[in-house]
Amino acid sequence: MKINDECIACGTCVDACPVGAIVESGDKYAINDDCTDCAACVDSCPVNAIIE
Repeated sequence: MKINDECIACGTCVDACPVGAIVESGDKYAINDDCTDCAACVDSCPVNAIIE
């Protein structure tokens, strides 16, 4: 999973992630190595900024 530049840093994906793999990265968010590829964050993103 990766968060692209469309991210608006709303934090919805942070709440959706069951393993806490989404972290702040400057003025946006990023997905770290704890990601299990469950894709819970993909459906939660209002701007479709998370790609598989």
